[in-house]
Amino acid sequence: MTTFTRRLQRIGSSILVSLPKEWIDANKLDKSAQVEIETTQHNLSIRTQQSKRPSKEIEISYPLPKGESIVPNITGAYLLGYDIIKIIGKSPISVTDRESVRGSMRRLVGMEIVDEDATNISVQFLLDETSVNPQKILKRMSSIALGMFSDVVLSLESGDQTNLETIANRDAEINRQYFLLVRLIRSTIMDTRLAGIFNLENIDILDYRIAANTLEIAGDTVVELSQLLLKSDLSKSERKKIHNFAKDIEEIQIKSIDSFISNDRALAINAIALQRNNAKMISKIRSSLESKKQFPLAFFDLVYMFEKILQSWSDITDLVKPSYSKT
Repeated sequence: MTTFTRRLQRIGSSILVSLPKEWIDANKLDKSAQVEIETTQHNLSIRTQQSKRPSKEIEISYPLPKGESIVPNITGAYLLGYDIIKIIGKSPISVTDRESVRGSMRRLVGMEIVDEDATNISVQFLLDETSVNPQKILKRMSSIALGMFSDVVLSLESGDQTNLETIANRDAEINRQYFLLVRLIRSTIMDTRLAGIFNLENIDILDYRIAANTLEIAGDTVVELSQLLLKSDLSKSERKKIHNFAKDIEEIQIKSIDSFISNDRALAINAIALQRNNAKMISKIRSSLESKKQFPLAFFDLVYMFEKILQSWSDITDLVKPSYSKT
């Protein structure tokens, strides 16, 4: 990127600035051409008009070097924003690797196999990125995680563990949405046009990346929690103790995510207050049991997992920007 310095000029009632001749020539513009101007609080960017950015394409040579596998290569290209990924083979692509490619398509939202023969496979991202909304993706991830967590809480209350067995499968959808959001965030960093469409500043883009990662980890933690519950043999009274504080974490999650997406500081403060109260309740329960000579280790393992989930929502509310009064 080249930086140019220009002095503002007044002509009549207008303030004008000249564009670098090198940029004009490189983009083959003349006095009748139109450009797009995008402004933020402290910045202004000018670009040639285009309805959408050019497609990005990458080739993966097959067979891969020793120690490499096809799935991480495809996933990495997807996350970097490549629209067309071509696997070019010097020899026929094995059945195992073909099935791995097809499995990747199920994990990566928007990717489809568009061409295939014995030695080549081409996959393409078919979604229009401008039609995908980061806020909605994050909300979708949160909704799935909340459903998973609700089933855990219901299991504690009723003792019925049937729904716990499906939680791992639902976490796979969180991972799919997470990959899509990471791809979109990276594309937004490289394409200011997208940032304007989504109304995101650079700091917002960074925060969405952190929030998405936190949500993805929370989903994994709920899976671990469900597996622990399936293996544990808690008494009814022990389940009730955990349920007493676990049931409130659902409301904390909803308020934490909503405060982040809407950048509502008041709602974030309310969520933080609930988090602190819940943490105090957990601490009291732990202290009362630790004072006894015998206590179930499985119980403390479960409490620790709930604390991890609670910390996830605390981390997200920390991203909500404070409001400062101007002096």
